[in-house]
Amino acid sequence: MNKTEIIQKTAEYIKTKLTGEGSGHDWWHVYRVWQNGLHIGPQEGTDMFVVELACLLHDIADWKFNDGDETVGPKLAREWLQKLSVDENTISHVCDIIKNMSFKGAKTTVAVMPTKEGMVVQDADRLDAMGAIGMGRAFAYGGHTNREMYNPNIEPQYHATSEEYKNAKGPTVNHFYEKLLLLKELMNTKTAQQIAEKRHAFMEQFLDEFLSEWAGKN
Repeated sequence: MNKTEIIQKTAEYIKTKLTGEGSGHDWWHVYRVWQNGLHIGPQEGTDMFVVELACLLHDIADWKFNDGDETVGPKLAREWLQKLSVDENTISHVCDIIKNMSFKGAKTTVAVMPTKEGMVVQDADRLDAMGAIGMGRAFAYGGHTNREMYNPNIEPQYHATSEEYKNAKGPTVNHFYEKLLLLKELMNTKTAQQIAEKRHAFMEQFLDEFLSEWAGKN
């Protein structure tokens, strides 16, 4: 089986597994991350086989739906890639990216991805948490987990540990301040930084309008 066939089979597998998921972590999220990776990766001189596989498999088992367990995703990704007889170096690289790419909290120490491929995949995923799509996903996830849309009596929390971040139950709008508005400064690549500027500005405009309407000013 050649690399193109492996990518195609992986995309079909993830599409079957995640289609219809309602929290914003569905197949179309994975598809957009994949497309982001295809756009950013060639400009950064990366191994695109690794980038594409990691983009496609990064949410195969998100910790948010596995009791905070970050080992499930890499484990399932490894099992899938072994089934396709992918070489061990590629499997280890892909699984390391999946293991280390998620946001850990505003005040946690941010570990730098050790490879260009990891940087690209992390940027591709973070871009999908920004802009119009990112906001839509945030509210979808908030509804999925029964969170309030906004509560002016609950302040955003800048979590100091990964566990605090995972256990946070604040309103959806707080999540903008706790994560989404922080992502622009966390981009690894110049390509992603340029895209993030526009998406960040759009989120700021949305919040200005949202809070103005909430206060009955227009």
